Amino acid sequence: MKFFEPLRDDLMVQQQISNSWEHMVGVIMLNQTGRKPVKLTLPEFLYWFPTPHALLQADEDFVKTILAPLGMMNIRYQRLVRMSQDYLTWDGEDATMLYGIGKYGSDSYEIFFKQNYSVEPTDKELKRYLQEETECHI
Repeated sequence: MKFFEPLRDDLMVQQQISNSWEHMVGVIMLNQTGRKPVKLTLPEFLYWFPTPHALLQADEDFVKTILAPLGMMNIRYQRLVRMSQDYLTWDGEDATMLYGIGKYGSDSYEIFFKQNYSVEPTDKELKRYLQEETECHI
């Protein structure tokens, strides 16, 4: 059995991924789930499925086995697959155009990938991050 190093606990998930597809995967995983289980599951998920193409070609049962610790594995699987299909033709502008991505995911994408700090998130962690970022740049 392979050991997967969990993501760092002192950073947000969004600070520890390398591209926008991984970001959207993290957002879907974080939906109705605490950050700690996601920080344990996401590294293994991205090891097996590093791209949307890899996920779309993967065995459904195998993907669901990896998603199981997060709960709602059937719903998460469906959202990840549909988001990945959308991602392949997405223009990179409005994240809500991706299946399963709502305000939180869109705000997070604006902040972490577009460096747009003028968004007004409702999520407390995104608010805290923006507050810390703006204080650092004053």
